[in-house]
Amino acid sequence: MPQLNRKLLILSRYARLGASSRLRIYQFISFLENSEFQIDVEPLLDDKYIINLYAGRSKRLLDIVKTYCKRLLTIKKSARFDVVWVEKELLPWLPAWLELSLLPSRTKLVVDYDDAIFHQYDQHKSALVRWLLGNKIDAIMRRANLVIAGNAYLAERARQAGAKRVEILPTVVDTTRYTVAPILDRKHITIGWIGSPATAHYLQQIAPALREIGKIKNVKLVAVGANANQLDGLPVTVIKWTEASEVQEIQNFDIGIMPLPDEPFARGKCGYKLIQCMACGVPVVASPIGANAEIVRDGIEGFWASSQADWVSVLTQLIDDSSLRISMGTAGRERVESVYSLDVAAAKLAHLLSSLVAPASSDLP
Repeated sequence: MPQLNRKLLILSRYARLGASSRLRIYQFISFLENSEFQIDVEPLLDDKYIINLYAGRSKRLLDIVKTYCKRLLTIKKSARFDVVWVEKELLPWLPAWLELSLLPSRTKLVVDYDDAIFHQYDQHKSALVRWLLGNKIDAIMRRANLVIAGNAYLAERARQAGAKRVEILPTVVDTTRYTVAPILDRKHITIGWIGSPATAHYLQQIAPALREIGKIKNVKLVAVGANANQLDGLPVTVIKWTEASEVQEIQNFDIGIMPLPDEPFARGKCGYKLIQCMACGVPVVASPIGANAEIVRDGIEGFWASSQADWVSVLTQLIDDSSLRISMGTAGRERVESVYSLDVAAAKLAHLLSSLVAPASSDLP
């Protein structure tokens, strides 16, 4: 293949500590560099912002102004790149006309969504915000040469907005890093959740079920990445999340869970928690909301649960049947390898980005 040296500017929302940017952007960079891309990554918000956010500390106005000024300077150099890949939006809480006016008209623009961020605006409690920004993400989607959506719900919104081209690329894991650990004879059956303080409150959706399951003597409930004060009243042990330890923590799970409410924003979630668990051979129980119902086939890799009674019933079934846990865990690992692995997604992403700048006669796969 000829040395193409395509220049790609990536404007991520966060630095590496931000989960969405780490998974949707950073884990692909080395693969894209090996696919003849020259890459410049410029995050909007640094790791310090994430640390303060999860600790409940607000960012100073001066810091926000500096952040936006830096992003404006970055946008100015976008004309020097073949493709500009934006995570979600360039300038949060500013109107689309301003954001898009800063990009040269010839810029090949890619936008990536792994959350229903449009509902942040179009369902805001303020009528003024809904009026000013309710159609912001739709306008960005229409301008983009390519919209990459993490699931069908997000892709459908892009199509309704009039996007020129929409492709679904699920959030994935590196299956060389996420592996199946040997089965050990443990004293407890561990039911685990993994995530961040931004989503830990969803565990309260199944509080009655967790309290009932927590009464079983050989069951341990854990939440990796939550803040303890988010789980008041629940029999759950909180474990600190780190990127270095997350796989090992999941390998200690016997069952993984992902409850979600049936709400618009939740329907845009990409089910990453489930994929992490399945990659480690852990059977899962999930609310059949949005991508959850696409990722987990009920009765194969795990179970769907809608009511509190459902949660208690299927969790009890998995607690009591070790062979079922093993068979579902095996099926989950196979599904991740075939559909939700980094290798599969990276090859598709490289092809999508290349197609924006390659000649029509390109023999790219």
